[in-house]
Amino acid sequence: MNTKAVPLFPLQTVLFPGGPLPLRVFEPRYLDMISRCLKGGEPFGVLLVAEGPEVSGKAAIMRTQAVGTLASICDWYQGTDGLLGITALGEQRFRLGSMTRQDDGLNIGEIEILEPEAQTPLPKEYALMTDLLRGVIEDLGRLYETVEKHYDDTSWVGFRFAEILPLDLQRKQYCLEMEDPLARLEFLRPFLRAIREEQTQ
Repeated sequence: MNTKAVPLFPLQTVLFPGGPLPLRVFEPRYLDMISRCLKGGEPFGVLLVAEGPEVSGKAAIMRTQAVGTLASICDWYQGTDGLLGITALGEQRFRLGSMTRQDDGLNIGEIEILEPEAQTPLPKEYALMTDLLRGVIEDLGRLYETVEKHYDDTSWVGFRFAEILPLDLQRKQYCLEMEDPLARLEFLRPFLRAIREEQTQ
């Protein structure tokens, strides 16, 4: 079992492997975390907030989903408003084992790294989805400049649609936790079809 301790950044978003994550950071605990990650070249863990924070005594307990994604920082800048802006990229998925809270409020997770999905050729019946995805990513421009493109890989295409489509967070989390890349595409296809039908009306 491949386990490690990583700082956690619970968010109201779902990060997918291979996807970009732009963030504006202002809380001291996360500024310190980003500084340490940059200096050490270490990732941090992104988890979807499930509920909370729930207060127990004086400490707020953050409730999160159990499966998240490691994030590596690929770019950063200091905004004119003094806030730190970063862009991170999703790496491996992980499962949270336990969480502890430091005195500064930063959560540290003991995590198990999940096996990455094997690259599998995209079936021909999804070719139109790939063409649409190319156009969307080109329109999104700078956000995807640092993202490696794998339009022929079933897993990569499915993760990109899961992050781009306007799904609720629970459905996005479901897509993250799915272990079959083809089943993920099948799950997403009706949502994509519905959007295309709306645009043609």
